[in-house]
Amino acid sequence: MSEYKPQQQIALVSVGIQDMARSRRFYDEGFGWKPVFELPDIAFYQMNGLMLGMALLPAFDADIGQTMSPNGGAYAFAHNVPQKEDVVPLMERLVAHGGKIIRPADAPAHGGFRGYIADPDQHLWEIAFNPTWAISPEGHVTFGL
Repeated sequence: MSEYKPQQQIALVSVGIQDMARSRRFYDEGFGWKPVFELPDIAFYQMNGLMLGMALLPAFDADIGQTMSPNGGAYAFAHNVPQKEDVVPLMERLVAHGGKIIRPADAPAHGGFRGYIADPDQHLWEIAFNPTWAISPEGHVTFGL
């Protein structure tokens, strides 16, 4: 028997959604992403090192074994962009595909440039430029100060 050694990683983030077509419009057309697997009640996107899954709330609830709130905890996903000038156009594109501006883009005290948007099910996304965080060609973000 091998001894498991925990890694500092996340394999999958799953979100509960209420309308697959509405959410697919936001993620597929807004971000420009394409799912790697889809059924009528679930879809998975291969991200850079993890999977993003979305499931209709009845299926999500059944898988977990309890009813989940569509607006669960205090969290926000983040999507970093390579240039400050990329933040506002991406936020505008996401709004055009069903998103809602929560906080317009501005410069936080710690530097960079960011704004917050909600997807059609109120999952929060920070669209951010951080001049000290490198983004590889594959989209991997590396922490830097």
